Amino acid sequence: MDKLTIIPPGRALSGHVSPPGSKSITNRALLLAGLAKGKSRLTGALKSADTKHMANALRAMGVKVEEPDETSFVVTGSGHLEAPSGPLFLGNAGTATRFLTAAAASVDGTVIVDGDEHMRKRPIGPLVEALQRLGIKAEAPTGCPPVTITGNGRFGSGRIEIDAGLSSQYVSALLMAAPLAPAPVTIALTGTEIGARGYIRLTLDAMAAFGATAEQVDDATWEVQPGHYQATDFHIEPDASAATYLWAAELLTGGKIDIGTRAESFTQPDAKSYAVMAAFPHMPGEIDGSQMQDAVPTLAVLAAFNETPVRFTGIENLRVKECDRTRALSLGLNAIREGLAEEDGDDLIVHSDPALAGQHLPAAIDTFADHRIAMSFALAGLKISGITILDPLCVGKTYPGYWDALASLGVKYET
Repeated sequence: MDKLTIIPPGRALSGHVSPPGSKSITNRALLLAGLAKGKSRLTGALKSADTKHMANALRAMGVKVEEPDETSFVVTGSGHLEAPSGPLFLGNAGTATRFLTAAAASVDGTVIVDGDEHMRKRPIGPLVEALQRLGIKAEAPTGCPPVTITGNGRFGSGRIEIDAGLSSQYVSALLMAAPLAPAPVTIALTGTEIGARGYIRLTLDAMAAFGATAEQVDDATWEVQPGHYQATDFHIEPDASAATYLWAAELLTGGKIDIGTRAESFTQPDAKSYAVMAAFPHMPGEIDGSQMQDAVPTLAVLAAFNETPVRFTGIENLRVKECDRTRALSLGLNAIREGLAEEDGDDLIVHSDPALAGQHLPAAIDTFADHRIAMSFALAGLKISGITILDPLCVGKTYPGYWDALASLGVKYET
């Protein structure tokens, strides 16, 4: 299926939809279970392209990963990772790539972490440089994958400073690998600015669940004690980023969609977007997306139907996601109606127009193989006829059942 056209339902969407498990938490739990000694059972997990890349990489590094059902992993580790027989191919899974780059430094041998043509354009230089300063042999000649890491069987110890302005995952990657060092590791930011800081809290909570001791010293410093991860049973909450599409669908159509989890019960940063969405169609004139980055595409499409224009700030990092999301959002919105969006530096301005609802505005949305662009622009198709999503199967990266979920609410498509 190379394209899919959404047929506006013309009615409120109501019903029950269970979002898949959190990609962010699933990937953290998989890695920590793989580093632990013993058998861990992960329930509520996401099974998607991204998490399958992580699971397959762990298998290649000597970890036994079983999948007894659609939402569970059983992971049996020896307490350390082994050098794989060949390069680890991780597609465009940025989370897995960054986490495994740091974890690979604990391997006795050489590990090559690589991805597809999109992943090879995504920066990883700051993380590689941080590993080098810890005395680890790591190379990424282009500043992007592939990365070659040659380890001696243990992670480096001491104090390390890192610029995490591009991604909080650099910090999370170092944090999760740090207990494998023979002595304490201190991780410090070169500045206090960091996007999506809430994801570091997710990392620390997951590490604690698997027996690690790590604490935040101040806003820019973390200290991790040496030790061994312990196998455990771990439940993964639903994906808050996936929930944003369902919250927006409810608001756009005036329906009632039960996702089984209250917005305030999520621990993931993207859940912060619920409070912003709840003001629709009177969302504020400026929205800081820095701490809910993966929700910005949803908010931007919703903003097209807002009563007043919306400027999105703090979204510099969207330029280096699966695609340049700011550019993709601008192009997609302007494909619907010229002048609907504009880029102002790294900000995105959406010139809202509630009169778009009910119009026939044929537009082919280039998703740039980005799951979040596909899923967010599908929301426009709930109110505007003629919206066609190109490469709709790219949603398999994080939400393989997305189109079925909308269909279960009564949305129909043409393919």
